[in-house]
Amino acid sequence: MADVVSKSKRSQIMAAIKAKGNRATEIKFVRLLREHRINGWRRHHPIIGKPDFVFRRQHVLIFVDGCFWHGCAKHLRIPASNRIYWQNKIRRNKLRDQRTRRTLKKLGWTVLCFWEHDFTRPTVIATKLNKVLATQK
Repeated sequence: MADVVSKSKRSQIMAAIKAKGNRATEIKFVRLLREHRINGWRRHHPIIGKPDFVFRRQHVLIFVDGCFWHGCAKHLRIPASNRIYWQNKIRRNKLRDQRTRRTLKKLGWTVLCFWEHDFTRPTVIATKLNKVLATQK
């Protein structure tokens, strides 16, 4: 299907997407943490890779990834227009994510990644997170 907006308008729309405060991912994760009474986290700690959430005492970092921007195998749908650009963009994002997480693990951090689609099962996320936090104390 062809894009229904002009190239310049599409560029403007995509440029407006923020890296912080994304309602589809980060805001839902904050809500999940509060609902399950998971404490001790901070947002946007200044460390390589810009993790979304940090549990400094337990040395745990959390990345909450959107299915489109980070190339979810289940839900990624590459736009029909400018397909090569988007394939390369998503590939570069995935490689960057892998390098960042590898570096953080070498620095002694426990790195957890949750996908946007994981929020359909919030109890599973909370259980996994609580288990990791309990072993890191």
